[in-house]
Amino acid sequence: MLRLPVPDFMTTSIVLTVVSDDHPGIVEALSDVLARHAGNWSESSMMSLAGKFAGILLAELPENSAESFVADLAALEDRGIRVLAQRSGAAEHDDSARRVTLELVGQDRAGIVHDITEILARHAVNVQELETTVQSASMSGESLFLAHARMSVPDSVNMERLREELEALANELMVDITFKQ
Repeated sequence: MLRLPVPDFMTTSIVLTVVSDDHPGIVEALSDVLARHAGNWSESSMMSLAGKFAGILLAELPENSAESFVADLAALEDRGIRVLAQRSGAAEHDDSARRVTLELVGQDRAGIVHDITEILARHAVNVQELETTVQSASMSGESLFLAHARMSVPDSVNMERLREELEALANELMVDITFKQ
């Protein structure tokens, strides 16, 4: 199949959310549909969790292929692959916002993510990326909860107050939080 370059002004971005029972061929099926529509696989994050495959993908393709691309993705449902496709909007990007990271390590318990994100939301912090895992502590064998977050903090936020609230919560939860600008 001959593919001609498409000028940038005629492309569209579509964000895909993918969920399926985990099995071989899921990524290939997605990439096949994208390739048939002259699309580009720009960014993605995918993994298997508890027997399920979950992923998110940014696809860029010619504007005139978007509708048929989304229709072909819907046909993957017959193979047990559920895809939600949403056109990307012009994201608001605050260049003045500070980029910060948060690292957390502590004994696992229900509600840690909620407690932390409640403080972040109160300060209008945008969590852009969050990775969490639970693993066995090497010496004690207890379950440890580990989290890494990449965030955007508006300039209007008092960083000292945010840090104090997170440290107070860390003491209450008995976890270690590292907050870096």
